Amino acid sequence: MVTVSCSAVLFDLDGVLIDSTPLVKRLWESWGAEHGVDAGPLLASALGQRIIDTMMHLVDTGLFSVEGAIEEAAVMETRAQAYSDGLVPFPSAGELLGKVQLGAWAVVTGETRRLATTRLNICGLPIPEVLVTADDVAMGKPDPESYLAASRRLGVDARQAVVIEDTPTGIEAGRAAGMRVIAVTTTYPEADLGRADFCIGGVGDIVARVGEAGTVLTF
Repeated sequence: MVTVSCSAVLFDLDGVLIDSTPLVKRLWESWGAEHGVDAGPLLASALGQRIIDTMMHLVDTGLFSVEGAIEEAAVMETRAQAYSDGLVPFPSAGELLGKVQLGAWAVVTGETRRLATTRLNICGLPIPEVLVTADDVAMGKPDPESYLAASRRLGVDARQAVVIEDTPTGIEAGRAAGMRVIAVTTTYPEADLGRADFCIGGVGDIVARVGEAGTVLTF
């Protein structure tokens, strides 16, 4: 049993609060088949990163120009927003959000604000006061910009924030921001998440309560 106290909890969205990885895989596998792109390496980039960053990786292959990648990212964004088959919250995700300190948590995602709010609404999860999305940063994960932006908007020291992530990319972003990271094995096996400070099965393994100095997480 581990107990961690913090001033803020920063949640990734896909793979942490909502079970969207099967949906994301189907989307990119379908897109890859349409464009003659191997879905394996594509998914390695897509999971945990912004759609625009995944498309930009393909510029070097000659598949797109920079302008073409931007246009294709917008198309994929629209497709992702319309596709919600099988999208559900992880067990206890909503309960956990209700137990952390009010006003001291955020969602930090590589999705656009439109897609993130759509998925939160579909899953019946609250829209946080602080929602940092692909629209809010110049650099996506693994750059720490999004997590630093969240801690700044919450008014807490980055070193006193805890990140909950499901991908190596997200873990690197949290660590680069100077934050402690709890990894969940919902998307990648534990062997791939070794850079996290702690590793658990999912958010359902976390018990949260409000303590004197902020939120106390036990898992």
